[in-house]
Amino acid sequence: MRIEALILDFDGLILDTESPIFEEWQATFRARGHELGLDVWQHALGTHGTYDPCAHLAELTGESFDQEALREEVRARNLVRCEAQPLLPGVRDRVEEGRAAGMKTAVASSSSSMWVEGWLERHGIRHLFDTVCSRDHVERVKPAPDLFLLAAMRLEVAPERCVVFEDSPNGIRAARAAGMRCVAVPNPVTRTLPLEDADLVLVSLAERPLAFILAALETAP
Repeated sequence: MRIEALILDFDGLILDTESPIFEEWQATFRARGHELGLDVWQHALGTHGTYDPCAHLAELTGESFDQEALREEVRARNLVRCEAQPLLPGVRDRVEEGRAAGMKTAVASSSSSMWVEGWLERHGIRHLFDTVCSRDHVERVKPAPDLFLLAAMRLEVAPERCVVFEDSPNGIRAARAAGMRCVAVPNPVTRTLPLEDADLVLVSLAERPLAFILAALETAP
């Protein structure tokens, strides 16, 4: 079936904002004598509101502290690091190839509109996407399919004619639930997580041109 739309996740797929925030929370836990492992953190990837590191840290330490102040401290350090991050390899090229082929394009993210739109503008690629769907626009974020179904509706493309590019298990589950094919492109944080539910797994979006990726999807089991 001919693909008519490309839908991309944002965090960890377009920009590696996943590594900085995980590492900053790890450092925060270590400073208080505890470790934060990926086995716990993975539940926060690709979604929102499922894991509260502050509440977890308070439980581990038995201490009472200003949780909002700690969140803001970590948020500020994370922002500085994210500002130094480039677009992930191949993102711009693959989206431009899709648009040149007449495909529609969207971003669907469990993050806020302000976060996603701000980075897309900063990196000069907002114009490459017909729409941006964020947690502000749906009742349920990933792994629910709502974000991807909203993107398909806005693009006026049937779900089965959309391909999703994702980096996390929660995102892959959401794409599957939406009835869309999915290409997994893991980042340093998600690389060791189970991604077998994706139709295709790439090391990087720079690995292959879009035509190759779409052809590989046609032959995927």
